[in-house]
Amino acid sequence: MLIGELARRTAVSTRLLRYYEEQGLLQPQRDSLGYRAYGDDAPDQVRHIRDMLAAGLSTEDIRSLLPCAIDHVDKSIQACDQSLDIVESRHSELDNKIAVLERQRELLAVQRTSIRERMPAR
Repeated sequence: MLIGELARRTAVSTRLLRYYEEQGLLQPQRDSLGYRAYGDDAPDQVRHIRDMLAAGLSTEDIRSLLPCAIDHVDKSIQACDQSLDIVESRHSELDNKIAVLERQRELLAVQRTSIRERMPAR
């Protein structure tokens, strides 16, 4: 299938599909005219890439996971040391970000309370 058809089937822009190719996440073949030709499994690959991006993995992470291969039957990352390291690292980073956000929320709540207490009565 050509890039336009893949874009229609996945609701992903052709520009983004080209970006995925540049990042090494998709490897289309080229037809005799030089057009990108994607296999029948390309829509599933794109959906899986989108799912991994939504989970917080970077394109670099996803590219690093490709040697472990993606199981296209259950759409999961195959178990290997590399995949576990990457996913655990991103999970830890997310935990740290959540902790920072929770602390910021607490500080804002204190400021909000302080401001409300000093507001003139309405």
